[in-house]
Amino acid sequence: MKYLHTMVRVSNLEESVDFYCNKLGLKEIRRTTNEQGRYTLVFVAAPGDESAMVELTYNWDPEAYAGGRNFGHLAYAVEDIYATCKHLQDSGVLISRPPRDGRMAFVRSPDGISIELLQAGPALAPAEPWTSMPNVGAW
Repeated sequence: MKYLHTMVRVSNLEESVDFYCNKLGLKEIRRTTNEQGRYTLVFVAAPGDESAMVELTYNWDPEAYAGGRNFGHLAYAVEDIYATCKHLQDSGVLISRPPRDGRMAFVRSPDGISIELLQAGPALAPAEPWTSMPNVGAW
């Protein structure tokens, strides 16, 4: 058995690609458009780890996703949790659960998918402004 990808449905493809690629730092691996099925698939992955992909599924016909159509969260290890959160914050992304412990943070995609960021290796020493930041919203 081999892990292939995780699929999340998105309501605005451009906004989601901007979030996952330009803000979170993933890269687009491939894109498939199916006119008959009326959907577009965009596969993204962390640079250097292209085998662990996220499939962004955009259905052209509007649909509200609730009640299990979304799921818990995606998780990514990052080299520097503080630098990653600062970059996301500077890009306009709300840090829902700041990395107060130097180990873990949560943000949300434009479609409300929780994304857990974990410090690769040992936790960093607690540091401001993160130590004093409260949680915001659900994560």
